[in-house]
Amino acid sequence: MAINPLHDIAQWRTRKSGIRGIPSVCSAHPLVIEASMLRAMEADSLLLVEATCNQVNQEGGYTGMKPSDFRLFVEKIAKKVFFPLEKLILGGDHLGPNPWKHLPADDAMGRAAAMIEAYAKAGFAKLHLDTSMGCAGEPVALSDEMTAQRAARLASVAERAIEGSQAVLPVYVIGTEVPIPGGAMEELDILEVTSPEAAVETVEIHRKAFRDAGVENAFSRVIAAVVQPGVEFGNHNVIAYAPETAKALSASLARLPGMVFEAHSTDYQTPEALRQLVDDGFAILKVGPGLTFALREALYGLDAIASFLNPSARAQTLMETAEQVMIQKPENWNKYYKGSREELLIQRHFSYSDRIRYYWPQPEMTHSVEELFAFFEGQEIPETLISQYLNGLYPQVRSRKSGNSPKELVLASIQRVLDDYFMACEI
Repeated sequence: MAINPLHDIAQWRTRKSGIRGIPSVCSAHPLVIEASMLRAMEADSLLLVEATCNQVNQEGGYTGMKPSDFRLFVEKIAKKVFFPLEKLILGGDHLGPNPWKHLPADDAMGRAAAMIEAYAKAGFAKLHLDTSMGCAGEPVALSDEMTAQRAARLASVAERAIEGSQAVLPVYVIGTEVPIPGGAMEELDILEVTSPEAAVETVEIHRKAFRDAGVENAFSRVIAAVVQPGVEFGNHNVIAYAPETAKALSASLARLPGMVFEAHSTDYQTPEALRQLVDDGFAILKVGPGLTFALREALYGLDAIASFLNPSARAQTLMETAEQVMIQKPENWNKYYKGSREELLIQRHFSYSDRIRYYWPQPEMTHSVEELFAFFEGQEIPETLISQYLNGLYPQVRSRKSGNSPKELVLASIQRVLDDYFMACEI
């Protein structure tokens, strides 16, 4: 079997050149994936793309894709932009009972087992085992021992799924202090950083659980633990990384040979904070909503330009279509956003949590974006309007580092965010 390129990630910090960490692109949006591939090619770097348990699972998830479908979807984009498949790593994020936690544990874990089997058979090379949440009738958060036992069960399923195949042996990520997918549900003020003792104990409890389950070999491929370094975002605010508060946690990696930490919810951190996270051993930087937030910013900027140039050209603006769809189908935001009518309007469109990302695959939204792009066919967008409505991209357009077609502007908006991640991971 081929060697998993992430297997020796703990040794990357000793390199004199190359990369010390890796961004983890958690998105199923085709333009986000395309922008990520273009940026990775520019850096001549590996690209890690992860699908979450809610986006992609054996039942289709909210994208309608199973793991094998997601692989074909990503590889199709790679072929279009000439991205080398040997540099593509697919990962599964939050693999566990989360999509079915409203069910009894046996049922939820049975479905989680079927999900991770599908991910493993589809050749996903990085598997994040997340069994930290309680199911129906259980506490919201489980004990470390129960979490580890369930994680080991899922690892056993994944290992059996690839027996006799030529698939790359997967690496695993474990942890019990795991943020929920997509950011916090409440307003945040301060976060408690994982204690060094808790991080080390969690790893040792998982080591024992894997041994008891007969999958010691799988544990030898556990490359990271998810911990809380003190970064998160809510609907309205971002908790910035404070290195001094995570100093002891970072130092605990000396007691965890062959491992790094995986930092979730790093969206909206500054370039300096991202680089410091990598310096401190948080070598896997997860980002998702921050990328679709940049996508939405660019699309709404183009929407405003089109409305200024010809207010009657379209029956509805993209923003009006988005509002209509979200009101008609509120299930992806109404449990997460709170406040007055005006506050809910702002959150639906401009929240850091970016729950509008769940709606881009909807046919009405797809059609509206296509209609917006078609509006600009055969005409050049004036630089002055880019300055007014897409100001962050104006310097790149003026310097000719970016074209000014709608798609080029959207890709450039996403890549501005990706730049911070790739640069943070480079020596």
